[in-house]
This record gives sequence, C-alpha cells and structure tokens, in this order.
Amino acid sequence: MTAVKPVCIALAVAALVAGCASAPPARQADLCAVFEQEPDWYDYARSSARKWGTPVHIQMAFVRHESSYRSHARPPRKWLWFIPWGRVSSAKGYAQAQDPVWGEYQAERGRLFRSRSDMEDALDFIGWYNHKTWRQLGIPRNDAYRLYLAYHEGRGGYSRGSWKKKPGLQRTAARVRDTARSYRSQLARCEQRFRCDSWYQIWPFCS
Repeated sequence: MTAVKPVCIALAVAALVAGCASAPPARQADLCAVFEQEPDWYDYARSSARKWGTPVHIQMAFVRHESSYRSHARPPRKWLWFIPWGRVSSAKGYAQAQDPVWGEYQAERGRLFRSRSDMEDALDFIGWYNHKTWRQLGIPRNDAYRLYLAYHEGRGGYSRGSWKKKPGLQRTAARVRDTARSYRSQLARCEQRFRCDSWYQIWPFCS
C-alpha cells in the first residue's frame, strides 16, 4: 500500500477546516439579521457586556468595522517590489487584536487556548479592552466614537492625541458610532427573541 504523504494529509485537513468555516453574515447592516444567522454571537456579546460593561451594539459595531465578521481577517501585506514582505501589522481575527495586546489579554485572563478567530474570545477581548480604557482614561463605555479611537491608537496614543492628525481614522470612528446607533435601534426590536432562544430559557424568566 502506498503511504500517504504528510503534505497530502495537511491539504486534506486544511480543506476540511475551510469547508466548515462559517461565512460572514450576508446582511451586516442589520444586527437582528446578523444574530439570526449566528445566534450564539448574541449570547457571547451579552456575556461580555455583563462582565465588562460595553453594550452589545457597540461590541458588534467594532467587529463589523474591524473585520467585516471575517474570522481570519488580516491586514494587507507589505511588498518589496513584487515580493511579499510581511504585513502592515500583527492584527488578526474578528477584533483585529495585535500580538502585544492579545498577549497581555491572554496573560490576564488566564486561558491558554483563546483564539482571535473565535467570536466568543474576540467579544470578550473588546469588552476587556474597553473596560481598561474606561478605568484609565475615563471614556464612558457607551461612547463608541472615543472608545474606537482609543482601541485603534492604543490608550497611550489616544492620550497623546495621535488621532487628531488622522482624519481617515476619525471618519472610521464616526462610522463605528453611526453603526452602533443603528444596531441599538435594531436590537431593541429583536433582543427579547435572542434572550429566549435556548431550550432551557423560558420567557419571562430569561433576562
């Protein structure tokens, strides 16, 4: 019998994983539609909101604008002529967390197998980071605009005002704020349904 080469096994495993990966939500402008496609995401966002204080609609607005709900999103590559030369940053996953701050998060949260491509971990990370921003800078956890600026620039960069020289970043932060506002209005129409979507949750006792 011919031995199966390791490279063939690796390719087969990669194909299987790719086939099992969830496609990003088709209607990303509608938070109710996002949660209809991925109902577990509501539970993850609500758990993070209870733990860290950042509302569900703001967490999800961050993810939409950071990764468009793509689990393995990465920044573009740098190129040296026609040769790929690394990436513009180490950010990856739903929350686009970079290596240093992700390492800090892992060390503090005490779980070895957290993953930036797992929505539960990504939302917990966003809540954790914004909680620290609130504690250190006093930015309210319902201020999507300023929270996003501090998230993108780091708390030190925000304090130094680095964002003031970046009109593109300010426009993105405004889009995050506007998305969060839309998401908040949409969620008000459908949230009760997602609070009671598990077999063990019975209205009005689920809250």
